[in-house]
Amino acid sequence: MNTPEQGDALRWPAEWERQDAVWISWPHREDLWQGGLAELLERYADLAEAVSPHAQVRINAAAGLHAGIRALLEKRGVQDFALYDHPTNDVWCRDHGPIFVQRSDGSLQIADWQFNAWGGKFEPWDLDNGIPACTAASLGLPRLESRMVLEGGAIEGNGEGLLLTTEAVLLNPNRNPGLEKAAVEAELHRMLGTKQVFWLGKGIEGDDTDGHIDDMVRFVNAEAAVSIVEPDPHSPHYRNLAENNERLQDLRTPAGHRVEIIPLPMPEPLVARDWRLEQLPASYANFLICNGAVIVPVFMQERNDDRALGILRECFPGKQVIGIDARRLVIEGGAVHCITQQQPRNLQLTD
Repeated sequence: MNTPEQGDALRWPAEWERQDAVWISWPHREDLWQGGLAELLERYADLAEAVSPHAQVRINAAAGLHAGIRALLEKRGVQDFALYDHPTNDVWCRDHGPIFVQRSDGSLQIADWQFNAWGGKFEPWDLDNGIPACTAASLGLPRLESRMVLEGGAIEGNGEGLLLTTEAVLLNPNRNPGLEKAAVEAELHRMLGTKQVFWLGKGIEGDDTDGHIDDMVRFVNAEAAVSIVEPDPHSPHYRNLAENNERLQDLRTPAGHRVEIIPLPMPEPLVARDWRLEQLPASYANFLICNGAVIVPVFMQERNDDRALGILRECFPGKQVIGIDARRLVIEGGAVHCITQQQPRNLQLTD
């Protein structure tokens, strides 16, 4: 059971497939968020409240934080959550957390990559790098290790072997110096069981990650994806997004089917004064699909928010599309997808 499988024995489920839980790493640092930690904790409670009717909320946090977390969530009426004594440096669970794959018998395995805080940008990251191992130990799951640096927000999959990523991240020398594209693709296939990698170029402006895919292009089913567009040629996002959307015209599934590309607009620019990020990387693509819900970052721009939510409702008929105020989150460079990591259903278990 605990011997890791690899390659063709594995499958990386799509995010819209059945999930048992969603993992988050709880905020605790006063030195971040422009002094807005108290407000951020309320946004995390909003997120837990949105997720918990659809999947259990599983929380990485040092044991000393557990009582305060429990009190806040119970006050908000969140019932289905579990606390794990997994200390972290920061909150970006999509990037430092475990990536779950299904084994040949349908049970779960954890893909454990190296995490170096987006190319060594933000020390320390030792605790974050240990979260996949902590999770595997807590859940009793096998864990396949890689020496390659990779963040979960850098990859997007359709559940049928197709993976999207960007050259600006996975070929960046601040992650894996000297590792060629073919070697990166081979390691992705070994760790996740994928069959095909499609490369985009650069990311949106202001993104600390150097260009994560989950701010730009997201599958909504196996043969369709939303892609962020920026029609204003004066926008700092314009060139990179235009080039990526041109590449996407060639996107095909491993079976050879054309992938439908659905335009998704950008919000109006969010600007932070006297901050390391002047142009904040706000994007409606940074949503989480969670069983019967799609939880979407919104930016208190009524017209733009409503337009984006409407497009996503059309993409996900029958699901509840919920907007979460992400303005405080994006101060540090991320949003809803960046702070979550889904745990798919163990297919050996029955309902």
